[in-house]
Amino acid sequence: MATEILMPALSPTMEEGTLAKWLVKEGDTVKAGDIMAEIETDKATMEFEAVDEGTIGKILIAEGTEGVKVNTPIAVLLEEGESAEDAASAPAAKAPEEKPADKPKSTPAAAKAPEAPKPDTSPDWPEGTEMQTMTVREALNSAMAEEMRRDDTVFVMGEEVAEYQGAYKITQNLLEEFGAKRVIDTPITEHGFAGIGVGASWGGLRPIVEFMTWNFAMQAIDQIINSAAKTLYMSGGQMGSPIVFRGTNGAAARVGAQHSQDYAAWYAQVPGLRVVQPYSAADAKGLLKTAIRDPNPVVFLENEILYGRSFEVPKIDDFTIPFGKARIWREGTDVTIVSFGIGMTYALEAAEKLAGDGISAEVIDLRTLRPMDTDTVIASVMKTNRCVTVEEGWPVASIGNHISSVLMQKAFDYLDAPVINCTGKDVPMPYAANLEKLALTSTQEVIDAVRQVTYR
Repeated sequence: MATEILMPALSPTMEEGTLAKWLVKEGDTVKAGDIMAEIETDKATMEFEAVDEGTIGKILIAEGTEGVKVNTPIAVLLEEGESAEDAASAPAAKAPEEKPADKPKSTPAAAKAPEAPKPDTSPDWPEGTEMQTMTVREALNSAMAEEMRRDDTVFVMGEEVAEYQGAYKITQNLLEEFGAKRVIDTPITEHGFAGIGVGASWGGLRPIVEFMTWNFAMQAIDQIINSAAKTLYMSGGQMGSPIVFRGTNGAAARVGAQHSQDYAAWYAQVPGLRVVQPYSAADAKGLLKTAIRDPNPVVFLENEILYGRSFEVPKIDDFTIPFGKARIWREGTDVTIVSFGIGMTYALEAAEKLAGDGISAEVIDLRTLRPMDTDTVIASVMKTNRCVTVEEGWPVASIGNHISSVLMQKAFDYLDAPVINCTGKDVPMPYAANLEKLALTSTQEVIDAVRQVTYR
């Protein structure tokens, strides 16, 4: 019996589309999987496949027709032995009839659709605030100096932080101002001085423990996780650990596999920790001041390449940024790009280049990974219907994987394409410069991912 082919719904939110082009004509034989037409929506152009075999008896909607409603008959498919005359009396495709179910004794309440989140979109500083240009290095130094002046229980310890002014000059001039009791050079023994820092936090002090690189902190991971992160819980809330662990994280330039790891996803898994990874100088300053005041242990991940980059920082006497609040760096309507730390470099560069091609990208900087502001991400995806995440860490169990899972649960019906995670490659970091470049994600990879999810 001849069957009507209906205008398909190519996404959960599609109501109508344009039948852009027929790829078959009347009299053609098709089988399941053959592409019959191209259909355009306001978001993409997609191919429409046959689901049964037969002969195209009659095309009901001409190509180029706009505003064709979902489930409108667009063609008639004939079975073997049928003629074109049978197309006139073709019934519409129907779903199989269901037997009426026995009436339940009580009707269960209908499941509620996920509510749209209400993220905090307030600005980090008042409009019209005077600004100054600072490098990320200067912003971190300023944050520590201000907190050490404000609170005499704050002190800094680590390798070369005092006499040498810091391996990356983050602690420059602190020894001169605060003295050797509050700016302490340690031996090369991360497990030892991290443990001393944790003990000091239990005794009422607020240590800032600097690791020359987070790769070296693997020697101290037992102190960070088992001692600092779990003590508040294991003591029944009687003893916390107000301590900041900070230092360089991720790839620099040709420092090899053992000095190039990104620990963002590692530490973001751990209950009891706060995990921060800033991109700009303003965020570095505001978040570090918040970290030093926080009653919980904070893992503060910095990036060596960003230290020398300059940004605008507000001239405010006591400037802080709360944890768990993402920042929208660029508003857009076609796709959401989510990143943090140095990954923001690729995200913003990609957004700028995509704008030249007519693709409007919204760029979100998570800033803190635990707690993570997923409400801002969900609200953005409900608007753009697409998402790409960007980070330099490995792909397995990445931050992007977690965001993808959250969006599947809380914004599934709004997604018009799979979420794509742009990450570092699943290999130890090569030493050779050309291979190192290939092992990291890139602006071009982000652009390619956006084109894939926007079908452009």
